[in-house]
Amino acid sequence: MQYEGSCHCGRIAFTVQADEPVTEVIDCNCSLCRRRRGGLLWFAAREALALSSDPAQLATYQFHKHHLQHHYCAQCGIAPFSEGVDPRSGQAMVAVNVRCLPGVALDGLTVTAFNGADA
Repeated sequence: MQYEGSCHCGRIAFTVQADEPVTEVIDCNCSLCRRRRGGLLWFAAREALALSSDPAQLATYQFHKHHLQHHYCAQCGIAPFSEGVDPRSGQAMVAVNVRCLPGVALDGLTVTAFNGADA
């Protein structure tokens, strides 16, 4: 399956490939997610995401251990995805905010809480 996503104003647009429909997401309580993002995260290999807009439109924020590059739009403030390395496999990965994927029905998702505040 292919999903199209973007920030609110559309300056950051992307597609992401999934082997099957997105049905399970993570709700993180780290300080960034709790205070600003409020996203529901779905993880994929980095090569599954293709940016279809100018990479210069990505603003990036890092905090705490600086393991993730949290990308957001400097115009509208929406954070559609983050990039990092899966600590278990060492592979490049993305954490996609499924709230930025209009093709995903949010009411049918299984949401798992993640204690990012203590990670």
